[in-house]
Amino acid sequence: MSDGMALKAEEQAIDWMIRQRDPGFDDWDAFTVWLEMNPEHAAVFDRVASMDADLDQLPNPVEETAFSSEPVPVNRRKWLGGAMAAALVGFISFSLFSNDVTRIETIAGEQRTVALADGSRIEINGATVIELDEDRPRFVRLATGEAMFHVVHRTGDPFMVEVGKARIVDLGTAFNVIRRRNSLSVAVSEGLVLYNPQRENVRLNAGYGIEVWDEDGSPKVQAVDPLSIGGWSKGQLVYNGASIGQVAEDLGRTAGLTLVVAPDVAALPFRGALLVRDDNQQVIDDLTALAGIRAEKQKEGWLLTR
Repeated sequence: MSDGMALKAEEQAIDWMIRQRDPGFDDWDAFTVWLEMNPEHAAVFDRVASMDADLDQLPNPVEETAFSSEPVPVNRRKWLGGAMAAALVGFISFSLFSNDVTRIETIAGEQRTVALADGSRIEINGATVIELDEDRPRFVRLATGEAMFHVVHRTGDPFMVEVGKARIVDLGTAFNVIRRRNSLSVAVSEGLVLYNPQRENVRLNAGYGIEVWDEDGSPKVQAVDPLSIGGWSKGQLVYNGASIGQVAEDLGRTAGLTLVVAPDVAALPFRGALLVRDDNQQVIDDLTALAGIRAEKQKEGWLLTR
């Protein structure tokens, strides 16, 4: 089944799921005909039904506010129907105010791993700031930097990462998030992640990621090698068209290198793998050889030029 056919089949399955919620539904013959039209329809419908079961156990949405987390009365079934129509997305809006926030900050070149109470863990790259809230154990705020999330699935209790105004909802998987100076990147190595389900509603399966630039805010989906995701934790950075400016920022965060990029070099695309080692000069030599640029040693760090 092609991607277009698969998407249409999923939309049809969602429609059937919503219609069958009506107590007066009796169009079972047509539903049977739809199932028999394609042998994959049954599998698609089963997957949708499984996601619906997860959604049915989500807590009611609450109004977002800086001072209160009191729930706003809603019609639960009506809300779930709307979520199904929007590709089966469950969205929880949290209060942004808490007195029990734990702030974790790493310096450039430092990596840490944090184990959460539910068995999930967060690998934190250098120059990163994250916030954990005791009152919301399945919620993390990434203020800046990079982290790899390994999330344990809990039915009806999705895991959420907040990055600025963006929300990344996860039902049990592994994914990497980078908040750079002017962009946000998300890449999924296992499972399924939902990006901004209340707005753009982008669904990312394993092997896919998005890049969102602050200047336009539109997420751009791209294929990603799952084996390369979170490679920084093993000392390897893999790129397929990222800008030299992004690479320099990543090296600063992961290896603690101080790199200044000339304006005419910053936007050049880079493809290749860099091994982060104790020998910083070797890392710089690899970068310049692969990118076809120069590195001038400065009093502190290097200047990348043509």
